[in-house]
Amino acid sequence: MNSIIYQILLEHTLTILGFLLAIYFIWRVLNEHRRPGGAIAWILIIIFAPYIGVPLYFILGKRKWVQKAHSKLPLYDSLKLTEKKSFVNPVERVLISAGAPPIRIADNVVFSFDGTDAFNKLIQLIDSATEYIYCTTFILGNDETGKPIIETLTRKAKEGINVYLLLDSLGCFYLPRRLLNPLIEAGGKVSFFLPILPLRRKWSANLRNHRKIVIVDGETAMVGGMNLSKNFMGPTPDPKRFLDCAVFLTGKPVKDIEEIFIRDWEFTTDEKILIPSTEFNETIQEQTYSLKSLIQVVASGPDVPEDTIYDAILTACMEAKERIWILTPYFVPDEPILKTLILQTRAGTDVSILLPKKSNHLTADYARGPALRELLNNGANIWFYPKGMIHAKLLIFDRFLAITGSPNLDIRSMYLNFEIALFHYSPMEIDCIAGWFSQLLNESEIIRKLNESKSQIFLENLSSLIAPLI
Repeated sequence: MNSIIYQILLEHTLTILGFLLAIYFIWRVLNEHRRPGGAIAWILIIIFAPYIGVPLYFILGKRKWVQKAHSKLPLYDSLKLTEKKSFVNPVERVLISAGAPPIRIADNVVFSFDGTDAFNKLIQLIDSATEYIYCTTFILGNDETGKPIIETLTRKAKEGINVYLLLDSLGCFYLPRRLLNPLIEAGGKVSFFLPILPLRRKWSANLRNHRKIVIVDGETAMVGGMNLSKNFMGPTPDPKRFLDCAVFLTGKPVKDIEEIFIRDWEFTTDEKILIPSTEFNETIQEQTYSLKSLIQVVASGPDVPEDTIYDAILTACMEAKERIWILTPYFVPDEPILKTLILQTRAGTDVSILLPKKSNHLTADYARGPALRELLNNGANIWFYPKGMIHAKLLIFDRFLAITGSPNLDIRSMYLNFEIALFHYSPMEIDCIAGWFSQLLNESEIIRKLNESKSQIFLENLSSLIAPLI
């Protein structure tokens, strides 16, 4: 009899506990800065499948670290926003209001659209260091690309250069730690961003550092979509290599990029990196607009209260009058961006979207279907690149803005990942980026109609359901 009573009490206790946990997590979902579709999806799975939904939300659900966002040192604490009187365009104003730095004048900007060229430039950049090297990447390969990069960093560390290497824990999950031992023994510092298992105070199975940054001596930086592995760059040409873009730049924007790395390092390690404070007093005059390389450095991520890059892209989509050109490996826009692109197409704007015919993620290829079908039905131009994988991320709006960097135009990059983007406002750079886009269009297939079989539609809808959850 007693055993039966205990069993009943245990069952009721577990039921009550499960109910309370479900209520708590539903409250969490409702109070987060989350899109309605994602919030509804999480609430439904917590209510109707609590034994799956609650642990899944615990592992994957957190999108913003509100407390960490407020406690983390501001990225651009030297900037007095109230002193900013004029803006180049509304996009800059939106970014400034979210705490991003203003537009800076870059001394030199070089685009590398070739993996071999980018690799050689990167090795030369690391070799040129005389004081310090900051490097962060999502993927570091145990291959003919990653090994020489580690060897070069190790050699510089032996020379007395301060080397800081920040790797994403998920992207480098299979990286043999022994590959890093020579660098650590030479005095280099290596850390992994947010372990995916709850073995440390800071962990996440879902929130990833997708930024790719290399900074040397606070003077030169590399930013873009290229990871440090053979699929993206390498010492010799490879026909299977992904098409991607890296930007090498010097000048004042480098200090803004450096701030992002330093805050990421401090967030990961609780170790401070001391650098001299920098004051910026430059004003961008209208007459210098077409003569200078004008760049605004923008960070976005779970530790930032606003969805900075997303807000800026949506603003640019609304501001465009002539063209919106999009190059991305994964295209899963949310409803506001999709609706804006559709309305711009109807208004006569050239909306052209270039994607790999087959990406390296089958789920993403299915998930893009519904949005592409809507855009096609409304007159947008959809192009598929048939020769391989495109990993570059480029957006071009008229001749007033082009965006490069790490974010894809999908839910994960817009809302979940730690990302970095360069906003280019100079017609000179915009024309260069648009030229490469046009070159790729000449090698691509324009799509008139997508597969509409029942199985295709089912797989597309199923893949689309996953996007709001992750």
